[in-house]
Amino acid sequence: MPAPTQIVLEFDQIREGVIVMKDKSLRGILMVSSLNFELKSEEEQNAIIWQFQNFLNSLDFSIQILVQTKRVNITGYLDKLKELEEKQENELLRIQISEYRKFIKDLIGGGEIFTKNFFVIVPFHPMELPGMKGKKEKEIKMDEERFQRAKAQLFERMEFVAMGLSRCGLQCHLLDSSQIIELLWSLYHPEEAEVGYYPEIPPEIIK
Repeated sequence: MPAPTQIVLEFDQIREGVIVMKDKSLRGILMVSSLNFELKSEEEQNAIIWQFQNFLNSLDFSIQILVQTKRVNITGYLDKLKELEEKQENELLRIQISEYRKFIKDLIGGGEIFTKNFFVIVPFHPMELPGMKGKKEKEIKMDEERFQRAKAQLFERMEFVAMGLSRCGLQCHLLDSSQIIELLWSLYHPEEAEVGYYPEIPPEIIK
């Protein structure tokens, strides 16, 4: 009999923009902008590489870099354009919509469109809190006070990461609980996410 999803997944809950893992460690996720590196001059490229190297060397904790490649399905968009075209009473606007729809189809040329999203995952474990040295992992209880202390330390780390990446010309956005849930959903259900389907998230689990 297949194991329940909750057993397979490595995280226990998502709250206040934080993933709480089963080992009581926390994870925060930053969405990072892209950079047209190839369009930069050689001098600018070298400066970016140097800044990124300095950023990595400045870290005294580990991070994970996630690159998510998603196929973009625009069938629904083309169908919507066709619907607007058929309902348009102004002849000139109808022709313009028709030409635009044809332009999009020709642009794709039967190929596939992909988009990339970039994320940095930052960890923090309650074992790193002051006064926890020498404690065993099984002795740690994640009560509210300890969670808030660990969360504050995690957010300090994420702010440090965001500042370091900003020096490389990259912008960061901290994912909240609903955005984390949508990201995890898309990773486990790529086909549904491709067509823009996401399950409705009950408000009570978004804290």
